[in-house]
Amino acid sequence: MPLLALGLVLLLPLLAIVLMPLTLVQRYRMGSARRRARGWLAALNVFGIAASTALFLAGAAVASYWVAGSFSHALLGVAGGSLLGVLGLVLSRWEAAPGSLHYTPNRWLVLTITLVAAGRIAWGLANAWHSWRTGAGDGSWLASAGVAESLAAGAVVLGYYLAYWMGVRRRFRRHLGQGA
Repeated sequence: MPLLALGLVLLLPLLAIVLMPLTLVQRYRMGSARRRARGWLAALNVFGIAASTALFLAGAAVASYWVAGSFSHALLGVAGGSLLGVLGLVLSRWEAAPGSLHYTPNRWLVLTITLVAAGRIAWGLANAWHSWRTGAGDGSWLASAGVAESLAAGAVVLGYYLAYWMGVRRRFRRHLGQGA
């Protein structure tokens, strides 16, 4: 039984790596699909992503003790992602009808956000492996592995979705206010 558990523990990371292309394709398909705007879902996403962003920034602040620039990179990533989220709202296709509001996010922007995040994760893992194997040189291998930049890439995704869902919620409430 312990051998089976050990095999499962070793197999799970390999399975996650093998399934990564499928999850990226699904993320793109779901991220660029036409959806109906729902107020409760937009509110839930805004509050959930806002809490995630706050915890993420708190973690980046703690990480800045060991990795210089972590918090500033994360903060800049959230700001940049928020700007992309506003751009995403402008580029989305909106279809208002009496009693409903549908939107289709811009495919190119969704693809760009997905690929930037995935590419940064892959580059960060490869760079961390290289830094760990060769030694950190004059500093921490975490710092030389690009942890601060990886935090920035994650923050871009959080900032994008936070701004985007805030915009969806605002647009939905405005649509309801017009008597729909």
